[in-house]
Amino acid sequence: MKNIMKFLFFFILITACQENLDINDNPNTPVNVDKSFVLTAAQASLANGIGGQLTNLGGFLAQYHTQPPSASQYVNIDTYNMNIDFSDRLWNELWAGCLNDLKFVLEESDEQNDTGTYLIATLLRVYTFQLLTDLYGDIPYSEALLGSENITPNPDSGSDIYAGIIAELDNAVDKYNNDPVASNVGAQDAIYNADMDEWIRFANTLKLKLYIRMAYTSQANSAVVNSLLADDNFITTDAKFALYEDAIDKANPFYDVQIDRLGDVNNIASNSLLQFLQAYADPRIDAIYRKNSGGIHLAIDQGDRGNYTSDVASDFSRPNVIATSPVYLMTVAESNFLQAEALIRYSSGAGAKAKYDAGVLNSFLLYGEDAATADSFTTTGGSYEYTSSGNIENDIRQVIIQKWVSLAYVNNIEGFFETNRTLYPETVALGDEDYTVGNFVASESSVLTGTQTPNTIFYPDTETTKNPNIVQKTSITEKVWWDQK
Repeated sequence: MKNIMKFLFFFILITACQENLDINDNPNTPVNVDKSFVLTAAQASLANGIGGQLTNLGGFLAQYHTQPPSASQYVNIDTYNMNIDFSDRLWNELWAGCLNDLKFVLEESDEQNDTGTYLIATLLRVYTFQLLTDLYGDIPYSEALLGSENITPNPDSGSDIYAGIIAELDNAVDKYNNDPVASNVGAQDAIYNADMDEWIRFANTLKLKLYIRMAYTSQANSAVVNSLLADDNFITTDAKFALYEDAIDKANPFYDVQIDRLGDVNNIASNSLLQFLQAYADPRIDAIYRKNSGGIHLAIDQGDRGNYTSDVASDFSRPNVIATSPVYLMTVAESNFLQAEALIRYSSGAGAKAKYDAGVLNSFLLYGEDAATADSFTTTGGSYEYTSSGNIENDIRQVIIQKWVSLAYVNNIEGFFETNRTLYPETVALGDEDYTVGNFVASESSVLTGTQTPNTIFYPDTETTKNPNIVQKTSITEKVWWDQK
């Protein structure tokens, strides 16, 4: 509790100081502040972005939830009509909050030869830059965070950013391995409690994720991936931020805003996921969604604004996020699915079934189910049995469908990135969908044509107005660099 209270005090202080900063501002971190508290604040900012606005956005784009017909708070997202000020707050949170705080931690750690904390901060920085470029596309990187030295940084291409952050990751791991000074931040590391073995495993898993994201590009690298698979040193404990309490301003960010403050009226289950779960009597449905006021699960098609006899949110299933729900950066289930895909792509599928089964198992465990139940789904004849077809894409589809399910209200935006990268579940015209195999439909109220759905979001206008080098994209259907399938 003492550490939590220290974190809360410092996070409030940092947040207040940063309210009007953009990515070029110097955070003016108070002199003599211990870097451990700043690390916690950076983790809190990252968790707030992932667990708050990106859980809401990702839920719409990965078709975990949709807007109830009786509400209109997020019709702009559900109709794919997001404007240029949609993500002002998110951009500020991740740049002026998370990345600026991490810069301070890195500088202090380097000065103190604290290679452990340097590694932790680098991995969080790499994770955040990947998140930002996957969402926005080209963003400042090589010229970013220089303060008054460069107030209008040029954007780097997504492929260059990936190359840069992979180099950062490798350099920080080498720095630590060559001089392994255990981090001294202790419990102020709210994710792994400064356990360096856990952070090394996180580094390997994050690196695998970076390379798998590049699978459909010319930067795909089977040698690096197979080396990681051979080392087999991936996370065995979920990477999560869990300093939340059932109290005002201390709760899970999605719960705090969507359920507590806004009254739980804006997010209801989409048929895309709910009917998939119902088709297989998947018990995870009750961990993902709360039943409606009548005690049953009910959803609507994505973006369906049609006429209903009753259409308030409580008539439908709603996200089962509570005040103390953690925010997950990466899970063991996600790691297993990454490994399964890697084995299918680069190792002729040998061992892929075991990793797929482990992914399903760990997803069931995370949602509160037992191992025996999970095994009943993946065993021979089970609803989710993995069957190698000899066709790479068919086999990968099995992995991604289960990965999509496993990310629901665990990391919604990651669910969007992976469905965007692989095109699984496939988006089909309304009326042609088969939710039992995993399908998306374009929002019924979409402003886009045909089965088009968003691939990115607009840069925030707070950035484009301040930085002439950031040129606003013309459409949210523009693809990020790795989206080449």
